[in-house]
Amino acid sequence: RAAPSTKMMENAVFMSFTFYSTILILKMYAVAIITGQVRLRKKAFANPEDALRNGGLQYYREDPDVERCRRAHRNDMENIFPFLFLGAIYSLLDPSPAVARIHFFIFCVGRIVHTIAYLLGLKAPTRSVAYSVAQLPCFSMALQILLATTPYW
Repeated sequence: RAAPSTKMMENAVFMSFTFYSTILILKMYAVAIITGQVRLRKKAFANPEDALRNGGLQYYREDPDVERCRRAHRNDMENIFPFLFLGAIYSLLDPSPAVARIHFFIFCVGRIVHTIAYLLGLKAPTRSVAYSVAQLPCFSMALQILLATTPYW
């Protein structure tokens, strides 16, 4: 088994990125589990075999609460996956560790607030503000990546 690269483990920015990325992935798992629990509680199954196992084909149906959970999860995938790419590349640009940590923290908190607002149906504009705030560090990282890579175009 290969030992982790000590150079990568010494990169404070990459380690901070790894921490926040792991929190976000765990949050996505939590939303998936919540979706499953809501399906069971509401008896709204996506597959006929699941409905049959849990009471009958009448439970092979959609439910607004399950769909809300699914939309929250899909929104996570649409936003967290690009963050994972941008953050990894940004970490290689040797940014200030404090500035990088702020980028990662803002995105992470924004996504957590967004998910809470989505799942609980909080009053507008809570969810859209959280979404917008979380996008700011992504745009910042994307711009810095483009500026750093422009000479190689």
